[in-house]
Amino acid sequence: MEVSTTGHILDEINNPADLRQLATVQLPEVCAELRQYIIDVLSENPGHLGASLGTVELTVALHYVFNTPFDRIVWDVGHQAYGHKILTGRREAFHTLRKFHGISGFPNPTESEYDAFVAGHASNSISAAMGMSVASALKEEDRHVIAVIGDGAMTGGLAFEGLNNAAANPNNLLIILNDNNMAIDHSVGGLSQYLVDITTSQAYNRMRYDVYRGLRKMNLINDERRENILRFNNSLKALLTQQHNLFEGFSIRYFGPVDGHDVNYLVKVLNDIKDMQGPKLLHIKTKKGKGFKPAEESATEWHAPGRFNKETGERLIAHHDGEPQLYQDVFGHTLVELAEKDSRIVGITPAMPTGCSMTYLMKAFPDRAFDVGIAEGHAVTFSAGLAKEGMIPFCNIYSSFMQRAYDMVIHDVALQKLHVVLCLDRAGLVGEDGATHHGVFDLAYFRPIPNLIIASPLNEWDLRNLMYTAYQADGPFVIRYPRGKGEKRDWRNEMQALPIGKGHKLHEGTDIAILSLGPIGNEAAKAIEQVEAEQGISVAHYDMVYLKPLDETLLHEVGKRFRRIITIENGVVKGGLGSAVLEFMADNGYTPQVRRLGIPDQFIEHGSIPELFHLCGLDAVSIANTIINFTHNNKQRE
Repeated sequence: MEVSTTGHILDEINNPADLRQLATVQLPEVCAELRQYIIDVLSENPGHLGASLGTVELTVALHYVFNTPFDRIVWDVGHQAYGHKILTGRREAFHTLRKFHGISGFPNPTESEYDAFVAGHASNSISAAMGMSVASALKEEDRHVIAVIGDGAMTGGLAFEGLNNAAANPNNLLIILNDNNMAIDHSVGGLSQYLVDITTSQAYNRMRYDVYRGLRKMNLINDERRENILRFNNSLKALLTQQHNLFEGFSIRYFGPVDGHDVNYLVKVLNDIKDMQGPKLLHIKTKKGKGFKPAEESATEWHAPGRFNKETGERLIAHHDGEPQLYQDVFGHTLVELAEKDSRIVGITPAMPTGCSMTYLMKAFPDRAFDVGIAEGHAVTFSAGLAKEGMIPFCNIYSSFMQRAYDMVIHDVALQKLHVVLCLDRAGLVGEDGATHHGVFDLAYFRPIPNLIIASPLNEWDLRNLMYTAYQADGPFVIRYPRGKGEKRDWRNEMQALPIGKGHKLHEGTDIAILSLGPIGNEAAKAIEQVEAEQGISVAHYDMVYLKPLDETLLHEVGKRFRRIITIENGVVKGGLGSAVLEFMADNGYTPQVRRLGIPDQFIEHGSIPELFHLCGLDAVSIANTIINFTHNNKQRE
């Protein structure tokens, strides 16, 4: 699909240098055309709509004022950077966004020199941009560095670590706080309310800057006295406005809030402050989904709406009666069922209640469901504190985001053997969001941790069963499951506890054994059916259910009966199920030929899940070919 821009100005902008040739009076029209182009393309090729519509004016102003790519723009999470991609040489390729072999949905330095830093996880922009700014100072480069961070991402602990350190080293970092009171769901917590209430005199900001610059010109102050002058200014502002400013408490100059949809005023403000010495923060107010009424009115639903009718605002979602549920919805409904039976059950999520379906518990038991903001480490330790006092927390975090809470799982949960249920949504390959979001490392990084039980369901019934099992357990329990739908239309089974550390045989066979973990076993089952029908190969299939503890009885059976074993997991091949099986066989004197299937030792690009399964050899056809080749090659040697 190729979409031609309807405007005339945008067609002539192939890079920011072209944009900077325009008169400022033309910038509002550039913004209008850019916004419409995003709507046009995303209506046919789904992506993250709302956030990028809200940053159109900011994007144009930044590239107009700053000399990119020499000057660096560090975006915090790439949902807001689609306009940036279009203005930086990727307009013609924009229709390939998030498609296999197309351009990424997030900034990526390997894709463009204008993408200063990878931006898939929240809250890293300030620290990264500060590093770039300090490096520029050390190299005596006259480079501007700008971090663009949303109010939702500002709740992350890493953002505050960056703020705390920003004034400690020489840098001219500019932080732009894009405040729309939204992450994916509405922002929560004290900072969110603070940003709503904050008021700062723009006239006073201008006066303070003019006085400061005048004193410098007269050599009445110098950089050595800058901190004292800054503290005096902050105290004076607090006296005049009757308000203390959080950011100035970090010794960071604050400007705003200003209208983030007035492109010409943004250009003026950026020009005014860009050469100021020292770290500074510009607070802009924007509206997520700006310029497209349905997205403005329902920002969460239009964060990533899928295909839609750009004229009517109708979302084109295919509904089929009786089709399988999303795994996340099975989790959400099951959690409510469990919570109805036991008042100790609570739910915790870091800013993803809609994405993980914690919303069902929030509706049923609002006082027992907690959205803690973009703060995965806090989510885990908060859950540990709840568990320490006798509650049973189900802490739901996307697998790729759980990486950010690794130490908390070890130190605060596993070490104390606390009864915390860690539910890892989006485990395995996730599709179009690509390398930053694939949840492929959790099996490998959790397996070495003592006291953890690690499990993955074959289907929706086993997800419910494992949640029930985890509820009855007396220590930390990890359940991982994928993005998307399961296999069963009648998903609401009567829950039963599954024996911990026990797998089960799905299919009898004599030639080769397949050991799978999780829903990827369904691809293996299809492959087995194919090779038995077409090749006459007899394949035994075992669903391990648990990575830790392993079913050693089952593995002894496999080790004694089979010379050929294939392990299959929707996770990295190094360190996961395959590695565990190899370790067991070696430790117990078995010497089978073992072929491990999983994610290879590389970061996997974006694309549809079927495309990525095929790329990694995890689709039914590829598994069937592996079975055939492995069996025939080994028989020839024998």
